[in-house]
Amino acid sequence: MKISIILASYDSGHYHGGMGQGPDALISGGLVEALTMAGHDVAVEDIGRVGDIQEREIATGFAVCNAVAAEVRLARNGGRFPIVLAGNCLTSAGAVAGEDADAIIWADQHGDLNTPETSAYGFLDGMALATVLGLCWRPMAAAIPGFKPIDPSRCVLVNARDLDPDEKRLLETLPIVRTECSGVAQATERLKIAGARRVHMHLDLDVHDPEALQANRYVSPGGPSPEQLRDAACAMALAVPVVGITVSAYDPAFDGQADVPPLVGQLLNDLIATIEGR
Repeated sequence: MKISIILASYDSGHYHGGMGQGPDALISGGLVEALTMAGHDVAVEDIGRVGDIQEREIATGFAVCNAVAAEVRLARNGGRFPIVLAGNCLTSAGAVAGEDADAIIWADQHGDLNTPETSAYGFLDGMALATVLGLCWRPMAAAIPGFKPIDPSRCVLVNARDLDPDEKRLLETLPIVRTECSGVAQATERLKIAGARRVHMHLDLDVHDPEALQANRYVSPGGPSPEQLRDAACAMALAVPVVGITVSAYDPAFDGQADVPPLVGQLLNDLIATIEGR
């Protein structure tokens, strides 16, 4: 398969800071080599610096989305499968826009379903999925070329276990499909019933059990092992048409033994093989 790896090295508006160091760490950890050895034609594109010099979080976060949307569309037009390596989850809004995705699988220990009205911390990334679903930041999201909000009935939320009270209340009112890794077969069946035709798969690496893999500082107990997430992701990719992948939220400062890059390589290789064989 022809693959474009798109680097979006930002964390909360800061270039190459915190989780913004994750994309480069995954590349230096052998991701391109792992995919190439599996027979794939891999190109790496870096959006570089975007936004303004003040690195304002909201303005820069959406500038990153705009740049990613453009790179993803270029990849698609060139017959390449886009894999976005991002610091922040909000970047998925750009990937969704560039892919013309109409459904999303969101694997994350957090719900990312806060809005400016409900957020207790003002953390933009805690509003990432809400933005993709059109629940907040609508004018900013609408300015991303090609962005269309995804209907909540075509959203699967995998292993979200660290939810704020307002997120829990919101989930009681929306038709989002919630599942653990063991229940993805039923979840993807509901996606198909809802009419999903172009699915974006968002993988926040802190979805993992931190006892097995710690991706960043934002960890809570529980979650799948790397093997369980890999099996679940492949099962979902076999069931529905995945048109792009985002991998986010890896901070190498919390991975002293560099355990994460080879596990991501294995995850993506298995996912791509599943997508190719579908």
